[in-house]
Amino acid sequence: MNAAVTLRVASEADAAAIRDIYAPHVEHAAVSFETEVPSVEAMAARIAKLLPTHPWLVAVVDDHVAGYAYAGPHRERAAYRWSVEVTAYVRQRFHARGIGRRLYAALHAVLKAQNYVNAYGIITLPNAASIALHEACGFRPCALFRHAGYKFGAWHDVGWWQLQIGEPVSIPVEPIAFAQLDDKTITQALGND
Repeated sequence: MNAAVTLRVASEADAAAIRDIYAPHVEHAAVSFETEVPSVEAMAARIAKLLPTHPWLVAVVDDHVAGYAYAGPHRERAAYRWSVEVTAYVRQRFHARGIGRRLYAALHAVLKAQNYVNAYGIITLPNAASIALHEACGFRPCALFRHAGYKFGAWHDVGWWQLQIGEPVSIPVEPIAFAQLDDKTITQALGND
């Protein structure tokens, strides 16, 4: 029987577990274009930097961080402020349990409450599992960058997948910082029944 999965907002205290989930994607695959695994301190700093403005969530199974997802700014220019880039990683032993889908569903609910319009998932190709996850969550391919990165002696293409999470109205409401959302909104988005 599968243990229950609980979602919560990440904290800097989760940095070591998040780093452990992320490290194999840096060390053994081109999934991430980083070439060195960030330190625990660097990962904690990333979490601390994003949390005031953007959500960073973890999935917990039996008191262990099984996966995480977060959003960050899409680009720096002001007109891009209604778009975010999103990422999700699940620890290998927890694959195929729906954890990635749950994390993304919660992340997208939070982002919608923040008034974001678009979420972009950026996938190093080939990566059938990541494509399947994104498309199961409603993302659709929107761009392909050929030979975008060079890692492990090879050039890698990168695909962009887009999810419209809000209406692109003629006068959009400004995005709300994650730290400004009320607890009820976040609790509802996390969907822990």
